[in-house]
Amino acid sequence: MTVYQNTIAKEVSINGVGLHTGANVTLTFKPAEANYGFVFKRTDLDGQPEIKALAKYVVSTARGTTLAIGDAVVNTVEHVLAALVGMDIDNCLIEIDGPETPILDGSAKQFVEALEKAGVETQDAEREYFEIKEPITFELEEEGVELMAVPADEYQVAVMVDYGTQVLGSQNAQLNDLADFKSEIADARTFSFLHELELLLEHGLIKGGDLNNAIVYVDKEPTPDVFEKLKVAFKKDNVSVKANGILDNLDLHYPNEAARHKLLDVIGDLALAGKRIKGRIFATKPGHKGNTEFAKVLADLIKKESLKPNVPHYDPNVEPVYDVQQIMKILPHRPPFLLIDKIINMTESEVVGVKSVTMNEPFFVGHFPGAPVMPGVLQIEAMAQAGGILALSTVPDPENYLTYFLKIESVKFKQQVVPGDTIVFRLKLSAPIRRGIVQMKGESFVGNKMVSEADMMAQIVKTKNV
Repeated sequence: MTVYQNTIAKEVSINGVGLHTGANVTLTFKPAEANYGFVFKRTDLDGQPEIKALAKYVVSTARGTTLAIGDAVVNTVEHVLAALVGMDIDNCLIEIDGPETPILDGSAKQFVEALEKAGVETQDAEREYFEIKEPITFELEEEGVELMAVPADEYQVAVMVDYGTQVLGSQNAQLNDLADFKSEIADARTFSFLHELELLLEHGLIKGGDLNNAIVYVDKEPTPDVFEKLKVAFKKDNVSVKANGILDNLDLHYPNEAARHKLLDVIGDLALAGKRIKGRIFATKPGHKGNTEFAKVLADLIKKESLKPNVPHYDPNVEPVYDVQQIMKILPHRPPFLLIDKIINMTESEVVGVKSVTMNEPFFVGHFPGAPVMPGVLQIEAMAQAGGILALSTVPDPENYLTYFLKIESVKFKQQVVPGDTIVFRLKLSAPIRRGIVQMKGESFVGNKMVSEADMMAQIVKTKNV
């Protein structure tokens, strides 16, 4: 099934104060073109500089994730990015007129609600994934932080937190389907321990905080002096500790709200890898430092993968979409000129076929018999046959149609194909099929190497005997 990219249907704004600066800020989500990604724009600065939401631009993780390019800085981006990913958005411009995103209630809930008002618009571009094919691990050993990505069919996240405190204890949270982000994760609020809160107050930070946007776990017995400082900081006549060990004026949404919020942060921070992830993330004691360092690891792997040929995965143990008998019900070709053994994958815009090359191929009799090599023209023909199956899948009675070449361009042969090789062919539509005209990019691979490629145009024609 082809999955397409999404942006928002219209712009939407949200106002609030920054947790650490206390400054009022307006944040506006705007639609963006396909393959744009997430970009922050500081509209209050000269030239309105932009910062791509990528791990390489992380400059601080002290009290949230901070991105910067030159003098342009945006603090606490993780809740915004988590909301975008959780709402299945791929491309968005985020304009902001200050240095820090609004803290709101300390969760991603209000960002999610704003994005819902904007609506989702599907774009005419396929979504690309970074598919986890083998375990990837990262550790901050001294801090007990560990992150691992393992193969999975969807993006899933599991989190465990344990800070050695009795009040919080050990908590777990998991998200097995992004569709549940809004209902299960988005409203989980940020949290702090009392000893951390005191330190932040002493340094003049959390100027935008109050008892409604951060859960404060009381991990030590507060002194009367501490209570007085808290009353002044939060502009309250009275501050007390609830029976469950948190400061008052706030009720937990979930018993494991802290773990759920850490999961929210993981999703937001890993968005900085720059590509949608298909895999399961396990995070132990995650924090912004570990999350963003892991995002950098993933980003490096994504870059390396992009430099390699995008070889289709072939598992001979998996039942094909079409075996050779089914192929012959669609294509008019027959041995020895049927050059596709099976179709292993097919979507609306792409088909992947396979041919096992043996010494018994009839063309080896006369084509370099002393040093058998599969003719390049037959590689192109095999590509065309695989592409023909995709083309004919668009008509209700494919047995009554044929596909004919109109044009072949940019043909390249990069490696010999010899007996014993298994060729995997991938044909992808270069443009939507219109009036029976099919334009495709064809590639063939042996192992991890591309052996040939071509741009092809063909026409779907109804047979005269119908």
